[in-house]
This record gives sequence, C-alpha cells and structure tokens, in this order.
Amino acid sequence: MEDKGISKDEVFKFLRNFKKQDMTHRSGRILGSMCTCPHEVGLKAYSMFSESNLGDPGLFQGTKIMEDEVIAMLGELLGKKDVCGHIITGGTEANIMAMRAARNSFRINALNSGERDNQNSSKIKVLKPSKIKNLEIVVPKSAHFSFKKAADMLCLKLREAELDDNYCVDLASVDSLISDNTVAVVGVAGTTELGKVDAIEELSKLCLEKDIFLHVDAAFGGFSIPFLNEIGYDLPKFDFSLEGVCSITIDPHKMGLAPIPTGGILFRDKSYLEVMSIETPYLTEDRQSTIVGTRTGASTAATWALMKYLGKEGYQKVAGKCMELTNLLTQGIRESGFELVTEPQLNIVAFRSPKMSLWEVADKLEEKGWAVSISSYPQAIRIVVMPHLKREHIEEFLDDLKKIK
Repeated sequence: MEDKGISKDEVFKFLRNFKKQDMTHRSGRILGSMCTCPHEVGLKAYSMFSESNLGDPGLFQGTKIMEDEVIAMLGELLGKKDVCGHIITGGTEANIMAMRAARNSFRINALNSGERDNQNSSKIKVLKPSKIKNLEIVVPKSAHFSFKKAADMLCLKLREAELDDNYCVDLASVDSLISDNTVAVVGVAGTTELGKVDAIEELSKLCLEKDIFLHVDAAFGGFSIPFLNEIGYDLPKFDFSLEGVCSITIDPHKMGLAPIPTGGILFRDKSYLEVMSIETPYLTEDRQSTIVGTRTGASTAATWALMKYLGKEGYQKVAGKCMELTNLLTQGIRESGFELVTEPQLNIVAFRSPKMSLWEVADKLEEKGWAVSISSYPQAIRIVVMPHLKREHIEEFLDDLKKIK
C-alpha cells in the first residue's frame, strides 16, 4: 500500500488492465462453468443494497422482508410455500448448512430418545450430544465436492454410494450404506458433472421409512427443472412435494441469472434452523443460524428483483433456450465423430473422442480459445450450456471441434 493514495483515474486504469486478463461469459467462450452473465435488473438491484447486512437484520428491515418473500417464492417453486431458509453465498455454504442441520437434529433426537428411555429403565444412560460420535452422511459418488468440506468441518464420515448405468445414484447402494449412525442422505437434482437428476422420489420413501434427513442438492437444477416441466419436459420430482425431503439447495447465481455470490438454502420447517442457531448478544436479533455472520443483502435484492421481473414465463424461456442449444450441441458432437458419454438430461453435455485423449482434445480446444472442463466420473469433456451462450457460439464451437478430430 502506498503512503499516499493514487488518483481515481489511475486506479481504474489499473482495474481495466486486470479486467483484460479475465475471460468473460459474454464472449461465449466459457463453456465449462455453471455461472453466467448476471441480468442487468439483478445487477442494479444488487448495487442498490450493497451496504445492507442480513447478519444484523434489525438494521435492514426492508431487506429482511425481501428475503422472507424470496424464500416463500422459492419454496412455492419447489413445492411448499411455507418453508424457511436464507439467501447465502452459494451451493457450498448451503450444503454445509444442510449437513449441520441434519447432524444437530440427529444429536438432539438421540438425546431426547435417551431421556425417554431413561424414564422407563434406570439402566439406560442418557446420551449427551457431545458424546455421539462416528456420525455419517451418505452421498452419491456424483455429489459436489462441498460435501467433503462439510464432512471435514462437521466431523462426519462421508460414505459414497455407487451410481447406476445412467450415472444416477444407485438406490440399493444407498440402502446398504445406511446405518444407525447415518444423519443424512443426499440426492442431487442436476449433478455438477453431467446434469443428472437422481431418483429423489425413491430416496424420499427410503428416508421416510428409516426416519433419516434427506437433503437435495438442486444448486444447478433448482432454477430450471420446474420451468422445464411447465413447458412440456418430463423431469423427475425432486422437491418438497415429496414428504421425505427436508432441505434443498438452490443457486440463483446459476440458472437464476443473479450476480455472484447468490445461493439459497431452504428447509421444510424452522426447527432445522433452530437447531443450528447460536446466541448473538450484540446484534439486533439474539440468534443466528447461518455459517457466516456478516451476510450481504444485495444478493437477496437481486434475486427478489429478478424473480419479480422475469416471472415464470421469463425463466421458462431461459431454461427452454438452454435446452434447445443443448440439443443443437448434442447433434453437432455426434456429426463431428465424437461420442456422447450419456444422453443429456439437463443442459450439460459430456463427450469423448474415439481417437484422442481427453487432454489432447481439451488442449486443442483451449488453443482455439474455448474454456471447457473435464469431468472426473466419468472422465469426459464437459460443456455447460448456460444462458450466456447463443446459437452462433455453439455453431462456432462445433466448427472448431470438427477441425481437431
């Protein structure tokens, strides 16, 4: 840091130079990211509320009202209007919060069970939450890496269920991994690598039968599956309309077009927030359940503005357009002599070359200015057809793909 500040013009000159080194979604060259160009309405709303802090909501009561309305709108979109939750940074924080709620609920239920049993028999010792160890979560092998962070932070053992031939979670594998120490089962509605939707309805039945917390990671699919179903697609149920679903992650900064960072975590009822809450004596509210303390209200304002401005019709168009381009890309990949790993269920396409390694293909595409990613399971070139992509971008990509086979 300089002793004396530089001029505003100089500051922005440096910033422009830094910006030139970044890729932009608008260029159409970013093909492996689940983020996209934020909508102008969301950006304006975000800037209006840049000083609001939902970590201390009593000071920003208008922003808190907006958050409550956003959670209700998201809940209605996901099958249950009277849910509770928060707008937070993204899917990672949401998934960690869900696992924390599941763990704490499990501990409290174990304590209460011990107390009830102790009333009937003096030989049964009352369990304290701190004494309950070796707790586990069961997640698909396709689950986002945030669950590894959650397991590490919360001292949970991560047990990974196998996938079926269509790269969705294998229900028999989940069932075999459930034990007396299982605090949560996770299903995914739009896997990060392939966009697959697990059989959440069957997971719901299983978790209801075994009285286990079920979390659905719909960070990617939450803002597209409901709208696609409304325009004629037939995608599986994954939301609160299924009785066993306890919590859902949904990311407005993905298919919702909100600025980064904007994530969402929804719970079926407020008890799950209560088991995570801690005292915050010097703030305007005396308890807080989120992981972060200071929490921007700008993300909430952006999400509220976009959901009001675009409405269902607007989001239907966004999701539908992405699927149209996904079909165009899928057809072009086949015609270019490459092999699809699986038929796309959402707007993610994974493919391989029958002649070259994945790294060779990725390097050649990078040389032509395309930023793709490589999925780990299965290994494949992975393209996410986000709203910033246009038909001309897909056609240009396919032209380049044909030249490298």
